[in-house]
Amino acid sequence: MRVVAGEYRGRRLKALTGDSTRPTTDKVKESIFNMIGPYFDGEYVLDLYSGSGSLAIEAVSRGAAKAVCIEKNFSAFKVIQENIAVTKEDEKFTVKKMDADKALDYLSGEGWHFDVILLDPPYAQQKIEEQLKKMLLTHLLNDHCVVVCETDKEVELPETIDSLYKAKESVYGISKISIYRKDSADD
Repeated sequence: MRVVAGEYRGRRLKALTGDSTRPTTDKVKESIFNMIGPYFDGEYVLDLYSGSGSLAIEAVSRGAAKAVCIEKNFSAFKVIQENIAVTKEDEKFTVKKMDADKALDYLSGEGWHFDVILLDPPYAQQKIEEQLKKMLLTHLLNDHCVVVCETDKEVELPETIDSLYKAKESVYGISKISIYRKDSADD
């Protein structure tokens, strides 16, 4: 696994051993960023199920100002920290070891607002719709926010979730990538 593009391009990242996480392949990662960017200009990113931190690191490599990585698994949390060290820019990342739902409460209480949301929860534990509604309710999403959801290819997410609309969807092997954007009524 490596950083695909940007400032950290080519740097190798560690993956978590075992089957507790499902790392996004470099090919899928490149496709995701081509759909939503491919480059950024100072955005704030939330990677709610960070795993190895690969997606958050890719976003910062491509110009995001800051990424918040949330991961409850201790081994994955350690891998994220090691991968961030590879960037030599630890200050651009905030890593929290906590449950995703508790993290949403914490981030809201701390006054965070995000431009890009990365949601790649374990396939058996997906609460994407519920969590996005909570993010909207607690104003974690900025007006022009883009949300990337990675699910099993059989999962059908709704066309709209409150003020978010599904802008694009693609299948890669067993995974489906759904891209949501804020409703133009919020612009």
